Amino acid sequence: MMSAGKARGLGAGMDRLQTMQVFTRVVELRSFVGAADSLQLPRATVTHAVKELEARLGVRLLHRTTRQVRATLDGEAYYARCTRLLADFEEAESVFRAGALNPTGRLRVDLHATIAVHTIIPALPDFLARYPGIALELGTGDRSVDLVREGVDCVIRGGELQDSSLIARRLGSHEQATCASPAYLAAHGVPQTPADLAGHQAVNYLSPNTGRVWDMEFTVDGEVRSLPLPGRVAVNSTDTYVACCLSGFGLIQLPRYGVAHHLASGALCEVLADYRPPQMQISALYPQHRQLSPRVRVFLDWVASRFEAVY
Repeated sequence: MMSAGKARGLGAGMDRLQTMQVFTRVVELRSFVGAADSLQLPRATVTHAVKELEARLGVRLLHRTTRQVRATLDGEAYYARCTRLLADFEEAESVFRAGALNPTGRLRVDLHATIAVHTIIPALPDFLARYPGIALELGTGDRSVDLVREGVDCVIRGGELQDSSLIARRLGSHEQATCASPAYLAAHGVPQTPADLAGHQAVNYLSPNTGRVWDMEFTVDGEVRSLPLPGRVAVNSTDTYVACCLSGFGLIQLPRYGVAHHLASGALCEVLADYRPPQMQISALYPQHRQLSPRVRVFLDWVASRFEAVY
């Protein structure tokens, strides 16, 4: 984004890149006043820049009310393109400038909430201290993310990789566990082998990408075997998946780090420990044109070292 020094030097005749910077800041802050203060520009300059932009494009980009400014549908589409172009411009410069070892700018990352809460965020002060010029935006969830359209620099995901058009980097792996609540086990019994699962229920997890239910997996005599289990509840988010298990709706399978505190407290119990699922691979995915980005590179190097230290 625009530095304070550049912002002070802007006059009425902004170039297109500078106008994009002003427009994106208005959208992000939902305020002309806030954008002007952030960029250290007169409010009239910001307002005039957006009006000229709308006139040049021939579309209305913003809805204006007395309380708030928000993007129109055209404005949202233009904002998404602007953020990508601005990121690409900044990236092109940062790759070659002398300060590439100390990258600056905004880094947008999307990852599972459990990875964020249990692995990334506790150590984040270390990363931000190493790279004070990076501003990090973390998105969390299980949904599939369109990195290019949404302007996301990289995603961190567990399990099988789907999108072959992206660059993938393996970061580590996590041990998985099969869990159930004490109340569920008291009602249905404790299985000793996968063959004992007849009559048991699962909290079924729906793939965010396909909507298909993920079968449970068990390692038997060195081979991975899939086993579908019936379930009265199906979910598509990890938090809900764990919550349903805690409420006694059935068995679940997921990385141990996501339920370690529940296992330690006795709120959940691990079963079939001798037949654990295969370890879940954790990978980073990013668009091909991001592979030289110093921000992405230093962040993924740091995440990989974090996974190695913790797991």
